[in-house]
Amino acid sequence: MSTTLIAIIIILYFVMLLTIAWFTSRNASSTDFFTAQKQSPWYLVAFGMIGTSISGATFISVPGKVGVASFSYFQLVIGYLAGYIVVATVLMPLYYRLNLISIYSYLGERFGKKTYQTGSFFFLLSRTIGSSLRLYLAAAVLQLFIFDALKIEFWVTVFITILLIWVYTFKGGIKTIIWTDSIQTLFLITALITSIVVIAQELELSPFGLIETIQSSKYSQIFFLNDPNDSKFFIKQFIGGMFITIVMTGLDQDLMQKNLTCRNIKEAQKNMFWFSAILVGVNLLFLTLGALLYIYCDIKNLSLPSRSDDLYPLLALNNFGVIAGVAFLLGIIASSYASADSALASLTTSFCIDFLNFKDKDEQTKQRQKFLVHIGFSLILLVSILIFRVLNNSTVIDSVLKMASYTYGPLLGLFTLGILSKYKIKDSLSPYVCITAPLLTYGFVYLIESHFAYKFSFELLLINACLTIIGLMITGKFKATSVKNN
Repeated sequence: MSTTLIAIIIILYFVMLLTIAWFTSRNASSTDFFTAQKQSPWYLVAFGMIGTSISGATFISVPGKVGVASFSYFQLVIGYLAGYIVVATVLMPLYYRLNLISIYSYLGERFGKKTYQTGSFFFLLSRTIGSSLRLYLAAAVLQLFIFDALKIEFWVTVFITILLIWVYTFKGGIKTIIWTDSIQTLFLITALITSIVVIAQELELSPFGLIETIQSSKYSQIFFLNDPNDSKFFIKQFIGGMFITIVMTGLDQDLMQKNLTCRNIKEAQKNMFWFSAILVGVNLLFLTLGALLYIYCDIKNLSLPSRSDDLYPLLALNNFGVIAGVAFLLGIIASSYASADSALASLTTSFCIDFLNFKDKDEQTKQRQKFLVHIGFSLILLVSILIFRVLNNSTVIDSVLKMASYTYGPLLGLFTLGILSKYKIKDSLSPYVCITAPLLTYGFVYLIESHFAYKFSFELLLINACLTIIGLMITGKFKATSVKNN
């Protein structure tokens, strides 16, 4: 594809987003930014959440991992489905009953202000790292295949990326994002299906021939049941997927903020069930695409890139023709921006509600502080991406999920103790417990993996949460108390 065509596509894409933002943000208040007045149609929220959940990391890394892990990622996806059921039936009713804007307000009512702000801090840390990793991936792909040829520096690419996201979200916030994410999800799924169809045509495969070719290939194994020490072992993947979903969806302000814009709990639950079912199918398509990419290389005797994350963009932009190239470009941009724009809005929301006490301020003060916080988190994302550019040496999807196990562990521990018990912890000590638990988890994992053949997967999230709960109970009061709204 020519750089001129790519530039035109990108420009038209952002003109579209800015147009949507203009229509949705007219006369928007701070309440619109945070809650969209709780008037979002459930089906629009459900569809838009697909793009937010998938992100650029899934779009590139999941197909790339098929070469070494086959369809084992689908074990994690099955766990996701179980996790979404827990989110819809346990956590969402709690949030709606308490009429929350920031979900971490629950921790304040249950335990106290220090614990409340500790939970919010771990979300801010987790989402900043995760969003930076995802945006890094998109920027790196665009840099490698487009901007290097134009001699544009990487930091300029990242700066423009963040600036564009800020521009179309700074006023409308979540109200705008509900609409833009739905459009971007449409582009993402279209790109995915287009890529599969183009490769099938290149290999002269009918729909049934495509399925048969994948099933008979070395890439089709889904379940790994023989070796518990293997990180791909089914039980590890399933349990890890379930709890990753609980924390990265149910305990994450980003995705829950969208759900909380629905009119009532019934519509929010309907949204969650439909979203989870569709997401399973979309992930299966990503794995199908990954298998086809490797089968194509095998048949055409093409050498594989050194990084699996580069396989899909390399073939889409150089081997499959203009249609596939355009589809890929729209898909990677859509998946990355659908994840990043809502992350920026949720980071702004969480900090404003949890640390600036917005409910007691007038509208003019809210707008001014929201504006400054929005800029501040945009700059933090920019710096984080540049740091990750220097430090990253593994596939992005592994980095995102592994980091989540450490940063979301304390959140899982706090909410579990709060919902399933009536213990009264010592509020002033909870920040120290929540910082110590991930450090102990890291030390424990290092010790075991250094001396035994066992390899940890996402179960370290549970270890982290358990250490958090133990620490909170040891430093707290072993006395059951009646807790309001629990």
